[in-house]
Amino acid sequence: MLFRSYSPSIMIVQRMLDGSIPGCPQRWFGIVDVRDLADLHILAMTNPAARGERFLAAADDFMPMVDIARVLKARLGAAAAKVPARQLPNWLVRLVALRDPALKQITAELGRPKNGTNAKARGLLGWKPRSPQDAIVATAESLIRLGLLKETTRKAA
Repeated sequence: MLFRSYSPSIMIVQRMLDGSIPGCPQRWFGIVDVRDLADLHILAMTNPAARGERFLAAADDFMPMVDIARVLKARLGAAAAKVPARQLPNWLVRLVALRDPALKQITAELGRPKNGTNAKARGLLGWKPRSPQDAIVATAESLIRLGLLKETTRKAA
């Protein structure tokens, strides 16, 4: 990490670990490890078959936020003690979004599963990403190691 500011997807994992998120909205995310994203870019730049093509950089099926929470809880033990385990009803998220601009941005996607496939990147370029679960855990471990969580969470790690 070069800067203390980072992407919204990393911020979600950070806020889950910090306990800043009280529950999981019904929202789906494509997960990819940054190392695999870099590998895909290199493969696309160096393989002539990739010329003019687009590739989805997601390790596997998109995951609902509650499953991301389950991965953190299952794989991080005490470091994930503050990760929310419950899924929030859409009506509650919409109600809170009336006062929270960050939540307001996601309300259109609530309860709408997303998906995509990386078959083209795997088949055409031979891309082999890590599992979404490993990418989530690596993100969390980096946040802990770099001291980017609240003090109480770091002590549990």
